[in-house]
Amino acid sequence: MTENLISAKVSTQVLKFKPGGPPATFEVTVINESEQFASFQLEVIAAGANPNPGFLWYSLSPEVSSKKPPGDSTKFYVAIADSPVPGFAGMMNLTVRVFSVELRDEERQIVRLFVQEGAGSKLLQLELPVKKFQASPGQLVEIPVRVRNPNQQTAEVVLSFLGVKSSWLVNGAEQQFKLDPGGHKEVTFSCQPPSAIIQAPSEVYPFTIEATHHIGSFAREQGTLEILPTGCVKFTCTPQQQTIPPNGGWLPSRQSDPVTYELLFENASNLPSSASVQLHGKDQQKCNLEINPSDTDLTPGETSKLLLRASKQRHRWGLPQKLLFNVTGVLSDQRIEVQNDTQTLALRVRPTIPPWLQLAGLLMLVVLLILLWSWLIRGQRHTQAVTSVRFNGLADQVISGSDDQTILSWKVVGNSLKSAGKFAQVEKAVRVVRYQPVNNDLVAGGLENGEIKLWDVLGNRKQPLESFVDQKDDRVLALEFTKNSRYLFSGHGSGAVLQWNIEQDFSANSPRRNQPVNEQRLNFAVYALAMVGDGDKNLAIAGRFNKLMLWNFTSNNSRPRPIRYRESGGKDDYIQSLAVAANKPTLMATADTQGYITLWDMRQCLAKNVECKDIDTWKGHGGKPVRSVSLSKDGCYLASAGDDQREMLWPLTSRGDRYQNLNLLNGTLIRRVPSKVNDVAVISRENDLLVVSGSDDHQVRLRPIPKSNTDCGK
Repeated sequence: MTENLISAKVSTQVLKFKPGGPPATFEVTVINESEQFASFQLEVIAAGANPNPGFLWYSLSPEVSSKKPPGDSTKFYVAIADSPVPGFAGMMNLTVRVFSVELRDEERQIVRLFVQEGAGSKLLQLELPVKKFQASPGQLVEIPVRVRNPNQQTAEVVLSFLGVKSSWLVNGAEQQFKLDPGGHKEVTFSCQPPSAIIQAPSEVYPFTIEATHHIGSFAREQGTLEILPTGCVKFTCTPQQQTIPPNGGWLPSRQSDPVTYELLFENASNLPSSASVQLHGKDQQKCNLEINPSDTDLTPGETSKLLLRASKQRHRWGLPQKLLFNVTGVLSDQRIEVQNDTQTLALRVRPTIPPWLQLAGLLMLVVLLILLWSWLIRGQRHTQAVTSVRFNGLADQVISGSDDQTILSWKVVGNSLKSAGKFAQVEKAVRVVRYQPVNNDLVAGGLENGEIKLWDVLGNRKQPLESFVDQKDDRVLALEFTKNSRYLFSGHGSGAVLQWNIEQDFSANSPRRNQPVNEQRLNFAVYALAMVGDGDKNLAIAGRFNKLMLWNFTSNNSRPRPIRYRESGGKDDYIQSLAVAANKPTLMATADTQGYITLWDMRQCLAKNVECKDIDTWKGHGGKPVRSVSLSKDGCYLASAGDDQREMLWPLTSRGDRYQNLNLLNGTLIRRVPSKVNDVAVISRENDLLVVSGSDDHQVRLRPIPKSNTDCGK
């Protein structure tokens, strides 16, 4: 027979307790029957007791005894302060468990507890399982509430939701029900803020859940509902150009009064904020610019303005000056975006002496015009940053687009570029240019103001064959033709991806098709597009927040599916460029502003609904943003360019990854230029490669590169 190491004795076997009255107490004497020092602990167990850790129905003194020598005893005092089972009346058993950690033994005693009818009522027990909620305007939020009746009588409960507008509560702000003694219930309040963002300002709304019943006072629990920011602030400047003086006369004048631009902020969001502007640009220091006031408060749904005052000392001789500077709208709260945040403004300054009076310089002016015309004939050049470059299919022509609102054409003569003149003049900065892939007889251009224009390569370029626009001022950041040239896809700053049908006869009798035939509206700015795989059905989409998606646009109601990208991104991180090898349409390259270049094998994820596989990733430009990547037609070479002012060439294996040979693994430097490089394109000739690039220093550059001694194309 096992010897007991612990003995316990209770002071009473039957105990009476009346809820609302004084505590019922008893003593437990514990004797150490072992041959070693030991400490003792005690707990009281009741079947069906409230499991909530915060519900303390009895107290104990002491909670743990000190260590006692063999044969010594200790006393515990137990006070019953509440019914173990809320609402219960009658007889129940209490198990008194005494145990010791050192002895690894325990002793149990039974006490009969008679719970009498209570002397009064208790507060309802109220619980919010979740205390903090978030919702966007128009979103339905379910708020659960748990109620328990600790009384011995049925309670008629009135549950009220206080602190938010009653119109937000779908089924009302009050619920009524009955709770049996000791019963509990979980109810839900449905809260839906208005869809109109003006009626649901972004802030934290504290609310209170109040429970009352007819036999007692009320109980309260508090929580918060945060309305998340949504919408944007639209930034516009008017006028885009001012002149000093506004009216030019026939006679000399020294009038130099300042001119004013209105900078308008339309708060189309639910977030109150304040706005200011930053001035920058190459001509900013050449004139005096003053903002008044320095900032302005933005109330949701309203438009506020700042005044930009510009002045400039007029020169005596010469032609009017045109100064360009950029104005960027900045918000104090970065949780919402500024649409068209940067505007380019022009200040035209006339000379004090009208040009017709400058007869003495007429001959020099004529000579200058002749020289200027001669220079234009020899070669047109860009005057602002070059944003996009492309070869035609024969590698004998290049087009380039620029912030100076021009598209230029170039001839490839041997290993150098020769200007072929201005291809097109447009009204806004050119963000992207592309040749039509089949015959290269069309050029598409995407503009800062949201327009897409098509030109005939061999025809009259003064007027485009066609012009498309979906939303005004929604920047066109990417263009991509299908391989059969039937469709053109455009990616926009708003997140729109649009499919345009351009398969038509562009004669005078042809109908205009100015509406997209298919579209996707995504929640990130789209910076790059690329056709992937065999056939014209899959489009890769990339842009802000390092988002990468794949869209089967031939499937009805198909939504782009996300591709897991190794480097997750914030609002300042972009996948800037996509490239696909024409003869290996499942080999894709990506480049991002975190400095990574990634090569992808798209075969499995195109054939099946599985994750796309990245086969090689590296930082190729010293960790600085990579702005552009381009794959040769056979997929054996990758060209890249970025903010480190370098252009690089990477030989690839037949699998599509880099060679592990150290001489090839780190790539080949094509050139280093004075500014960051915005775009690069590579094309293969019989014995070498041609790489063309466009950069911030207004230059379009061509470089021949010998082919590496690799077995990729074999």
